[in-house]
Amino acid sequence: MSDTVFQPTILIPSYNTGAALLRRTLDAVMACGWPVCVVIDGSTDGSEKALLGIEGDLQIITLPKNVGKGAAIHAAALQLHEKGISHVLVMDSDGQHPATSVSRYMTVAKKYPDAVILGRPIFSADAPALRVQGRKVSNSFAQLETLGWGIDDSLFGMRLYPLRALLDVFAETAWARRFDFEPEVAVRLAWKGIPIINLATPVRYLSEIEDGVSQFRYLRDNTLLAGMHIRLMAGFVMRLPYLLWRKSNPYEHVSDAQAD
Repeated sequence: MSDTVFQPTILIPSYNTGAALLRRTLDAVMACGWPVCVVIDGSTDGSEKALLGIEGDLQIITLPKNVGKGAAIHAAALQLHEKGISHVLVMDSDGQHPATSVSRYMTVAKKYPDAVILGRPIFSADAPALRVQGRKVSNSFAQLETLGWGIDDSLFGMRLYPLRALLDVFAETAWARRFDFEPEVAVRLAWKGIPIINLATPVRYLSEIEDGVSQFRYLRDNTLLAGMHIRLMAGFVMRLPYLLWRKSNPYEHVSDAQAD
């Protein structure tokens, strides 16, 4: 552990989430009592109207055009860093990540402020089998590219980052701006030796009746991931002597029970 100051904000990027679903997500998150920043990533569905009338510590950043999840998070992270924010808990706007898990992430991050807190998804019966099985490929590559530093799930979007470390990763790559954000950032943080703690976290895939929406496009996004892992494997080879020499993740012993 370190003496890092803990001043967090919940960061929620949103693109065409739909007003009803975005409002439900924000109401649940705002009730947790932490500052919240919403990034409207060039939405064209009018969902930003859902933010009207919400009371509390809420910052809204509106981007004029869609730039991708990673780029939207980057834009917000720069502004939050200037305000003195030390950590960001990133959550999706589509109701997949439960607000009931926020308190746990914050508690663990306050205890281990130098660590990245990665969610390990607990899938319910509504999870698409193709998504559940397909992510195993990316997870295997991430484990190889970091020599098992501790990335249990490379794609899950609920994560708490030390903000300075996240910005350092953004500064060293022009990628990680779209669907490749989660896995590339996780690998690069591991390369930097940032400690990782994994927290088991429930995840839901809402149906159309529940206003569920997904921006995932199978061919486009898997092509992006394939190219990303080719690049990361090249970086892995270059860093291999260092990765073999260094010690293991200092918090690899921290289980879910110990984190609490």
